[in-house]
Amino acid sequence: MAQEERKEEQMPDWSAYRDVLIVVEQRAGVAKKVSWQLLGEGRKLATKLEAKLKALVIGHDVGHLAAEAVAYGADVVYLCDEPELRDYRTRPYSRVCLKLLEEVKPEIVLFGATATGRDLAGAIATHLPTGLTADCTELDVEPHPSRLLLASRPAFSEKMMATILCKQYRPQMATARAGVFQAQPRNDARTGDVVRIRGAMAEEEIAAQVVDFIHESEGVNLEEAEIIVAGGRGLGGPEPFALLKELADELGGVVGASRAAVDAGWIKHEHQVGQTGQTVRPKLYFAIGISGAVQHTVGMQNSETIVAINRDEKAPIFQFAHYGIVGDLFQIVPAIIREMRARKAAAGSGGTGAAAEAARQDGSTKAEIAAADEAASSGKGAIV
Repeated sequence: MAQEERKEEQMPDWSAYRDVLIVVEQRAGVAKKVSWQLLGEGRKLATKLEAKLKALVIGHDVGHLAAEAVAYGADVVYLCDEPELRDYRTRPYSRVCLKLLEEVKPEIVLFGATATGRDLAGAIATHLPTGLTADCTELDVEPHPSRLLLASRPAFSEKMMATILCKQYRPQMATARAGVFQAQPRNDARTGDVVRIRGAMAEEEIAAQVVDFIHESEGVNLEEAEIIVAGGRGLGGPEPFALLKELADELGGVVGASRAAVDAGWIKHEHQVGQTGQTVRPKLYFAIGISGAVQHTVGMQNSETIVAINRDEKAPIFQFAHYGIVGDLFQIVPAIIREMRARKAAAGSGGTGAAAEAARQDGSTKAEIAAADEAASSGKGAIV
């Protein structure tokens, strides 16, 4: 007991470190949604700590993002707007961050767990040094006097949650996955302070140069998608993904997949939803032929509306679904597609009778029509 008391007495005094800082990620002047999601979660942490919520915006011609950060909850925004910061490069961006952290001394710093966020956070943690918890799915804080960040993430093949503490160093840093936390509603009436800071490196001091960005024309952006139609092992092979693509196109959405489907080689990894894929929060999520393993559900359980289609009425996915249809996906999915097309045709002709008649003729079940209702109300260009 005496040894523990002496150890506590030797702990550093971190009273100079206060407030929560969110590093806003942007490309071409457009912020990643994860940044606003982290501001929403950061507000909760700052409130518990009776601290301010701050944001850092780095780039060129990004002054509008400072105003957006205030609208999404920031009390203070540090804006570094320089020509050499137009494109992300590790060294100049990390120098800006390190200089600000030294001057401002936040007690908590959060980044999105994106390719850029992971790179930047790792570089900063190496230089400080301090701890860095990666890919968090839960964040909380202990109140005064410890003020510890409780950064939690799945561990041991997602069978349990590990909560990681950084007791001996400040700031406490973590990256958090996109789609896990909820952004606050944007409020353009909010007011906050915008503090302009200077870059830490001149262009001639930066070794790496960005020549061009080559965008993949066939790439899929699950993180930004509002509607996702995902398939799993129950599809039985790669060919049925064409059917899912047909439904996704009808809804204005994108195709997702479970890890089992990706591991089987039926679809590329960029479509994978789950702990080892993307964490998503769309308005509408179809889980088709997906059993509902923890590895997958952790990545989609925060979707606004989940429609599950599965032969097995005891499949775990139904525990997460708002609408559940037990049956053959090869009958159900075409029925939903026909219903969607009928509704669009009816909308184009100025009436809804055609949709109702189509539903009667194709023998759609109430559950299928309910799923189509939800799809229509969420789908781009689809009218109930």
